Amino acid sequence: MQIILMEKVTNVGQLGEVVKVKNGFARNFLIPQGKAKRATDANMAEFEVRRAEIEAAEKVKLADSQARGEKLSGLTVQIVQKAGVDGKLFGSVTNADIVNALGAQGFEVEKSQVRMPAGHIKQIGDHPLNIALHTDVVVGITVSVLGEQ
Repeated sequence: MQIILMEKVTNVGQLGEVVKVKNGFARNFLIPQGKAKRATDANMAEFEVRRAEIEAAEKVKLADSQARGEKLSGLTVQIVQKAGVDGKLFGSVTNADIVNALGAQGFEVEKSQVRMPAGHIKQIGDHPLNIALHTDVVVGITVSVLGEQ
């Protein structure tokens, strides 16, 4: 399906590009979330009229994300979980737990923005991970998991 991207989408394209993607990806993800529109003549003409407005809004979002990223960069978040004697957690630390801990410190992020490359945390210790605030702004934080007997 041919679509017009309304914002930068990772591994797909830049703002304003007309790209071909699989039908399900367009219908189920990109179009409902407002990230893209079908590449019809009417939609392409409307996009060209609103191009400057959309690009300006995108720059504002990027600047806001960069400002939030500077505050978050290098932050250490402590989470206390029940653990056994060997340092293994009963359960795991998920991205929802990290979002709650960041919210307690005054940082608003969404669960989908937390990138955990090794999956959920199941051991006591310090674990580095990334927060993707924008497609161009990814900051690293450290999650320190403390054991509770």
